[in-house]
Amino acid sequence: MDSIKHLIYTLLFTVMTVACITPPDNFPSVPEIVFEKLEFVNTSGADSLMVTIGFRDAEGDIGLNPTDINPPFNAINFIRDAGGSVITYSQRPPGAPNYNRLDWAINPTINNQVFRDTVWVEQNPDHNNIFVKFFIKRNGVFQEFRWEDPPFFTTFNGRFPRILPDNRTQAVEGSIRYNMLSFGWESIFRNDTLRIDVQIQDRQLNKSNVVSSPELTLNQITRR
Repeated sequence: MDSIKHLIYTLLFTVMTVACITPPDNFPSVPEIVFEKLEFVNTSGADSLMVTIGFRDAEGDIGLNPTDINPPFNAINFIRDAGGSVITYSQRPPGAPNYNRLDWAINPTINNQVFRDTVWVEQNPDHNNIFVKFFIKRNGVFQEFRWEDPPFFTTFNGRFPRILPDNRTQAVEGSIRYNMLSFGWESIFRNDTLRIDVQIQDRQLNKSNVVSSPELTLNQITRR
């Protein structure tokens, strides 16, 4: 089984929060996060890489529910030709990418109707609210490991649900545990020295600061 077939992943989310009724003076309007923990858990199925971050925010407008899919939280944007029509795979112009899961959508819904073809798209980064980058140390220097590139054409960016159940404004603080499952962690990274960077975004599209894990190996963070 090649590596791309071996990399089957799922994202799970656990959100633990404490809401503050009276916002402290130092709570930021833009989300503020701190790195807390990174763990690797071997299982009989897919292995789990779990990152935990602490957060605080003055308005509490953090998180997206499954129903939050209208702009600006739509998943994809359609690339169109000069006449405004979507571009299908069979009519793709020179220079268009070959088929992959990020650049092409099969039978997408356009204007509330299923368009039965494969259509050129671009991913909307604002569909997600947590962003994770991976880095591998090579010759003493960290280089980004881009899941979006061949052969994987995927991402570990994702969503965590709303912290507050409605749209009220209320200061919140707590922890987010973001759980990434894959069959490929050990086969891809082995004994490499890694670092991950994490950032979140609120519903006003304000991005938090970026936090980094310490440099580590999977063996060092394996839960035993």
